[in-house]
Amino acid sequence: MKYVDEYRDPQLAQCLLAKIRSSVTRPWTIMEVCGGQTHTLVRSGIDRLVPEDLRLIHGPGCPVCVTPLEMIERALAIAARTDVTFCSFGDMLRVPGANGDLLRVRAAGGDVRIVYSPLDAVRIAQRQRDRQVVFFAVGFETTAPATALTAWHAKRLGLRNFSMLVAHVLVPPAMEAVLSTPDNQVQGFLGAGHVCTVVGYEDYQALADRYRVPIVVTGFEPVDLLEGILLIVRQLESGQHKVENQYARSARQDGNGEARKIIEEVYEVCDRPWRGLGPLPRSGLRLRSSFAQFDAELRFDVAAVTAVEPSECRGGEVLQGRIRPDECAAFGSHCTPDNPLGAPMVSSEGACAAYWKYGRSSQPISIISIGRK
Repeated sequence: MKYVDEYRDPQLAQCLLAKIRSSVTRPWTIMEVCGGQTHTLVRSGIDRLVPEDLRLIHGPGCPVCVTPLEMIERALAIAARTDVTFCSFGDMLRVPGANGDLLRVRAAGGDVRIVYSPLDAVRIAQRQRDRQVVFFAVGFETTAPATALTAWHAKRLGLRNFSMLVAHVLVPPAMEAVLSTPDNQVQGFLGAGHVCTVVGYEDYQALADRYRVPIVVTGFEPVDLLEGILLIVRQLESGQHKVENQYARSARQDGNGEARKIIEEVYEVCDRPWRGLGPLPRSGLRLRSSFAQFDAELRFDVAAVTAVEPSECRGGEVLQGRIRPDECAAFGSHCTPDNPLGAPMVSSEGACAAYWKYGRSSQPISIISIGRK
């Protein structure tokens, strides 16, 4: 297939669904770990079209959603300074902290800006030498090469007024955290294709072997996801637990060599707290000592800032796949996109946002919806 609409072909989707239905002979539970995949599954209704014995649950696949509240509070503290221009991708501006969000900081007079590339923040720093410019570096391995290149570029330029608040996290430790819980029910994973395009999927085989779960690197369109589900079901039914690559048009086992190289040059692996999962060892990235001059936590002395998640929000359980968004009592009442309790309701990759956007409590599903954008 050459074009995007071919990956949304209802007839091909129907064929794959028929193969899935004929392959499933017992109950299985599969988790996706990608917010983009979550939205496609919900928008297309795939999780309600597969057999009842096949349960699809949403995992910690939204990088904005897993960013812990304490990191949001650090961002708010920095952004509120009168000498700072705070730059971020748009999703982060609506994520609620303990006392407001970045949009409220901007409304109160803070210089908070949406950028579309971290290099935009570097250009702002070049133009405004009298102000500190901070970029909020959030994301999985997918966005890490761009922020690493940004730090490298800022160092080459000798910028003294640029820094980054780094909240990068890594996918495999989150998958292991889910699998290692005593009551884990996940029996197979749809791997995030864009993550594997960057760093490859060599590390996934150890997880597959240790926990005896199949992992299929999968794309983001309906046909991608249906094929990935079929590959996992066939493995489960035959007792296999290997890593397969459905997303072969983009992902390779060793990933992108240049991207991995710049990540390793600028960042080192560290322990990192996750919303919903808690502290996970070796699950994040931080700037190496050779790039410490660009570490906003050090520059603005906010590393000690902490916060407690609101008890009313069950976003952490959603991120662990323990409940669906509509099983949270606050969903649609105390928690809406206009008044969110947590990041999963406001992020464009959040599961709660997907359930709200696509009206999962009332929307009828048919195979026709798979062909729609």
